[in-house]
Amino acid sequence: MDAALGPPDQMAANESDLTPMMSQYFELTRRYEDALVLFQVGDFYELFCDAAEAAARICEITLTAREDSTGKYPMAGVPIDNAEPYIDDLLDAGYRVAVADQVEDPDEVTGVVERAVTRVVTPGTLTEDELLAGDDNNFVATVAAAENGGFGLALLDVSTGDFYATSLPNAARVRDELGRFAPAELVTGPGVAAERFDDGTFVAEYDDAAFDDERAEATVEAYFGSVDALAGDAEVAACGALLDYAEYTRGGVASRSDSTRRPDADASGGSEDGDRLDYLNHLTRYDPREHLQMDAVALRSLEVFEQRSVHGAAGTALVDVLDETACALGRRTLTDWLRRPLTDADEIEARHEAVGELLADPLTREELHEHLRDVYDVERLISRVSRGRANARDLRALKDTLDVVPEIRGLLADADSEKLRELRASLDDLPEIRDLLSRAIVPDPPQELTEGGVIRDDYDEALDGLRETERSGKRWIDELEQQERERTGVDSLKVGHNAVHGYYIEVTNPNLDAVPDNYQRRQTLKNSERFVTPELKEREDDIVRAEQRSQDLEYDLFREVRSRVAEEAERVQATAAAVASVDALASFATVAASHDYARPEMGGDGIHIEGGRHPVVERTEAGFVPNDTDLTPERRVAVITGPNMSGKSTYMRQVALVSLLAQAGSFVPAASARLRVVDRIFTRVGASDDIAGGRSTFMVEMTELSSILRAATENSLVLLDEVGRGTSTTDGLAIARAVTEYVHDELGATTLFATHHHELTADADRLADAVNLHFGATRAGDGVPASETSGGSSCERREYDGITFQHEVRDGPATASYGIEVAQTAGVPETVVERAREFLDAVDVDEQHAERDADVNEETETSATEVDAEANESAVESSLRDVNVAELTPVEALNVLNDLKRDLD
Repeated sequence: MDAALGPPDQMAANESDLTPMMSQYFELTRRYEDALVLFQVGDFYELFCDAAEAAARICEITLTAREDSTGKYPMAGVPIDNAEPYIDDLLDAGYRVAVADQVEDPDEVTGVVERAVTRVVTPGTLTEDELLAGDDNNFVATVAAAENGGFGLALLDVSTGDFYATSLPNAARVRDELGRFAPAELVTGPGVAAERFDDGTFVAEYDDAAFDDERAEATVEAYFGSVDALAGDAEVAACGALLDYAEYTRGGVASRSDSTRRPDADASGGSEDGDRLDYLNHLTRYDPREHLQMDAVALRSLEVFEQRSVHGAAGTALVDVLDETACALGRRTLTDWLRRPLTDADEIEARHEAVGELLADPLTREELHEHLRDVYDVERLISRVSRGRANARDLRALKDTLDVVPEIRGLLADADSEKLRELRASLDDLPEIRDLLSRAIVPDPPQELTEGGVIRDDYDEALDGLRETERSGKRWIDELEQQERERTGVDSLKVGHNAVHGYYIEVTNPNLDAVPDNYQRRQTLKNSERFVTPELKEREDDIVRAEQRSQDLEYDLFREVRSRVAEEAERVQATAAAVASVDALASFATVAASHDYARPEMGGDGIHIEGGRHPVVERTEAGFVPNDTDLTPERRVAVITGPNMSGKSTYMRQVALVSLLAQAGSFVPAASARLRVVDRIFTRVGASDDIAGGRSTFMVEMTELSSILRAATENSLVLLDEVGRGTSTTDGLAIARAVTEYVHDELGATTLFATHHHELTADADRLADAVNLHFGATRAGDGVPASETSGGSSCERREYDGITFQHEVRDGPATASYGIEVAQTAGVPETVVERAREFLDAVDVDEQHAERDADVNEETETSATEVDAEANESAVESSLRDVNVAELTPVEALNVLNDLKRDLD
């Protein structure tokens, strides 16, 4: 950000000569030196000097100039009524924006109008609907260092009040959580290097003192009464600093939207709400281990929130194919459930039971959906209410939402599942607030608050009296025209009104001789004269006084109603959370009904899926081929081989997504599933580099692999795709073999390892708890191996230039990769393809010669080894005689057989 956004040198040198308005502007730029100040001048927000040049360049607005006693300097402005798009552009360019509004009525002030910063707009503290990107959460995060080398992390969505805190042991785990929540902005405390977590997030600088132990503790206590819910000083520091930062972004005066801006705010910095965020009434302290953990790499490669690969329609991610929610509340909750799937089997089963009940009752589900469509985003709405930024339409929207709550509660009256019964009990329609809003706010209020027409008749006796005075005066004026026509005999006489001259009687020039003596000339036009009478002036004064007093009283009454609603923010938020959960569960049920999802059985010792499908790919590709998965403790490492395009990566991802969906509470795309609860999902899938960071594709791959091997547990699910391909074949194979052994022997994690290193299939045969899987393909004229056709009649084959891909996983290793055929399909020039075939044929001949030489050497060495072989066979016979076959279990028998074969070999 530009360092010099204050007055230029020639102005600073003569600062005493600045006009009062410019002096006020530059004082604000000094107080908010880290932001661009939008300075209200009439109906525009203006910027000056370097700030004006920066804004003109970024926002593509006209750069003009202002001239006064200090000289001529640049100026640029944007209309207040349409400021949000320009603010958005400035945020995208990496600036923070301080909005300085007029806080006095220009008509009542002599001299310069006082201005104050009413809000500081930053990427992570947005609350304006026009600036927020969709319905998803918009978090700002703070990270504080702990004495033990760990960190405290706090996350806040200012627009909804969602507030989380946790402790993490190292920087890697902080990156995992930041990847999970994807905050729009990050603030780091003393001793915390932001670049350790930088993944493109906007990093904001803030006062280190906000992280001070005593100050942070006092801030947290001011909101929540104590810090008892938090674990450790680092969590307290992170939370306190985050609250401090959120208050800072509110500026010195509580901001009002354009529709609620009035010039009567306290210029000393106070407002009806102060700087506090009073709607923040709940802080959730969580342990990441309470949820299935996925870092940013896993979320991206599984395309949970954004589509990256070519197999989906544009913009199609997992969240998109699951989103059948009816309201913004439900969409946000659905996203959160996918971001933080459960690990408690009982909680998972509770969601499954609720989804199952809604699935079995389509009529109730459809009626719920219809009512939920009428629910507004009351989490953001109550935030605006509490911050004094809600208008009358917001309050009426809250009332309309609360009207829906009894309908939803009624539809759940006969619910059997415990989860739905709990949610029904949490649905509070706040009858006293509904009644207040029904009595106070007109059904279709205007956008503007200061022009009247917001409060209903019969709500306030004084307001009714003022309105009657105004109405009776206007009736008198309406009748005046006919009376004066009769009195003067001028049929063309008319009574009118304009904003400048008020009420008048207009008489055309040919009839001026009929004007009575009590008419007083007010305005001369080309073809007529306008007059006023003492009686008309008196009535006009009565109307204007009543109208102004009515508007002022109406605004005060509205503020009282808004404050009363704000007092119930916690109840509104609790109801919103219950409505959101109902919507998310109904969405899961709708998807299950529409796409034939099955209820998974949680528990057991492995991952058993019958007819599993990829939830995104099956929507975008016709004839998707389902596949079974059987990963037990004895088959926990699966080495998967097969041609390119045969479906290895899709298969691995669908296994992970089935687990993720099940633990989020959804049914799964499969005929049936019995699943263990996994603690983390790791992925090393796809190729990517970090050129700016100086890391090659292979370095990125090894970094991700390192994270997996250091963090995975026996309860984790690991996906590895082509590990070792970014270096030489020899090095890559060596790494792949070592990783396979390490995962098998040390981690014990359930692992799917897709590879083109066919040598790994021998390792899978050798390792006790590993298994070979493959995806078959045939080339025209080759004949189809029996292992690839038996039982495959239901599999839709796909043919590309003579290659038929089975897309069906089977036990055993693949026989070929068909890389040249795939290259040909991709359009590689035929000369290149043919030359590749020649090289491949040459390699095959060399391998045949090597095999022949090996046979010759083996024959010459046979005599020397026969004695050892006979000795081994004698040992095997001895061991075999000691085996009691009748007492062996099948698994023990396989182990004995494996040991005997190893001894024999």
